[in-house]
Amino acid sequence: MIPQNSFFEAGRECSSGDFELNMKNIRNFSIIAHIDHGKSTLADRLIQATDIISDRDFHDQILDSMDIERERGITIKSQTVCLPYTAKDGQTYFLNLIDTPGHVDFSYEVSRALASCEGALLLVDASQGVEAQTLANLYLALEHDLEIIPVINKIDLPSADIERVRKQIEDDLGLDSETAILASAKDGIGIEDVLEGIVNRLPPPLSGDAEAPLKALIFDSHYDPFRGTIVHLRVSQGKIKAGDVISFMSNNASYKVEEVGIFQIVRVPAKSLSAGQVGYMIAGIKTVSDTRCGDTITLKKQPCDSPMSGFKETKPVVFSSIYPVASDGYEDLVIALEKLKLNDASLIYEKDSSAALGFGFRCGFLGLLHLEVVQERLEREYDLSLILTAPSVQYEIIMNDGSSEIIDNPALYPDPTRIQTTKEPFIRAAIIIPDRYMGAVMSLCLERRGINKNYQYLTNNRLEMIFEIPLAEVVYDFYDRLKSVTQGYGSFDYDIIDYRETDLVKTDILINGERVDALSQLVHRDRSVERARLACERLRDEIPRQMFKIAIQGAIGAKIIARKTVSPFRKDVTAKCYGGDISRKRKLLEKQKKGKKRMKMVGQVMIPQAAFLSVLKTDNS
Repeated sequence: MIPQNSFFEAGRECSSGDFELNMKNIRNFSIIAHIDHGKSTLADRLIQATDIISDRDFHDQILDSMDIERERGITIKSQTVCLPYTAKDGQTYFLNLIDTPGHVDFSYEVSRALASCEGALLLVDASQGVEAQTLANLYLALEHDLEIIPVINKIDLPSADIERVRKQIEDDLGLDSETAILASAKDGIGIEDVLEGIVNRLPPPLSGDAEAPLKALIFDSHYDPFRGTIVHLRVSQGKIKAGDVISFMSNNASYKVEEVGIFQIVRVPAKSLSAGQVGYMIAGIKTVSDTRCGDTITLKKQPCDSPMSGFKETKPVVFSSIYPVASDGYEDLVIALEKLKLNDASLIYEKDSSAALGFGFRCGFLGLLHLEVVQERLEREYDLSLILTAPSVQYEIIMNDGSSEIIDNPALYPDPTRIQTTKEPFIRAAIIIPDRYMGAVMSLCLERRGINKNYQYLTNNRLEMIFEIPLAEVVYDFYDRLKSVTQGYGSFDYDIIDYRETDLVKTDILINGERVDALSQLVHRDRSVERARLACERLRDEIPRQMFKIAIQGAIGAKIIARKTVSPFRKDVTAKCYGGDISRKRKLLEKQKKGKKRMKMVGQVMIPQAAFLSVLKTDNS
């Protein structure tokens, strides 16, 4: 991709000195929005308007590098781009767009990206209005004291209601709706107004001391097979250049900087990056996991006083085991996970094994979307056929002797006689719906053991409902059910609050009297019968009939709570009896019965992969 703009060509030789002289001409901003409100499309139009890429090389959603992102219309891996823009006042500005993921699973990455900005464009759909993640993202931006510019997008739609959305921005968000910019990213309407708004209404970076010790925030990173890890950073004070020996403050790892520069779709090297700038650094770092999002970079010889606030380790909340469908695919899975880990530092995994499914890996994910993305990438990019066990969350088990364990795998569940109490994670869910769906959503949340904490009316007959719900009840199909009962109008956002006591049981599945470890689940006692019955029904439909009867049972310990039976094939042994005494037929049937019993004792039931997939792929859909 060779940009045609002569300004970009000049930028190839740019030095940080150019930027230092014009700190007031730098704008660091992000675009925040609810899913599918047009964030990536607006970024496309801004990139086209600043001519950093030729029309021949341009394609839609250019900042979304994965096929999955384009198909689903979501941003999974955030991107950064520096946009040179000549404003109406004749001056040239550097607009650093720090793109953010759009899903609640990646909220920590969003917070780190916002910490690198001075302002944000808050995008609101002109037809759908303010939704749950619009509110959540606004609060996140306000926590970082960002200047907010509301942008009403999709004004060209027949269903657009601009006045209604203005009222929502005023009443629900507390922003001045008169300052909202009207735009249609798809048709390119209002793009110049957006650019002028960024220049005139967002503040430049605070002038940091270029001579002070280096302090830079890592807000993202990705892996390049030729150069190693490319670190995305925002410099708060000091200066970083090639040849510097830097240190990561979270793990004290040291590296020598090979190259620094800015992003303009392609990487553009610079002599140095100074306070206020956003760019990249290459230092021969072999693994992405060494560069932790939110970490602080400083010089090894002249470190800064303290790291930047807000850093935390990303912790997985949903767990599942991944196995290859064919046992000879294990080596391919090992290689695929190692490569995927290079581009996804938040994925964690360790070796696991199952008597039914063989060798695999126990993986931790940031949420259900993250799980689906990892599964799809493994299947598409590495051509693997996989089986995933039912998603689980982390439970805290307190033993009789006072010790506690954190477990996420049913295979590690201890003997119930040794357990004093069990605790499960709860979330605070914010759901925004039209008020006519209040009853349906209330029923859904109460069915999932939710606690209604609060609700309030927003504008235009919309309702915000706050529930506290066990995370285990959300990880299956809660979002799909919510969309169904609200006919697509419901929006949902959540954050984890604490662990609370629960009545947890391990539900096993027995086939022909043998436990199948891969189908075991940790569930609340009240849901155990329903889950076990569902699993038994699906297995009955998938397991092929044998010459003997197959019992499929759900059990808690030694207690059977559900049962389905696969009927046997049966030869008509009485066909040769034409009349005569009934005792003759009875004798033949008894003989057959004894043979079936002997066959059952020695018969082996082979469970097809389709049976595992039917139970594990989706649990309640």
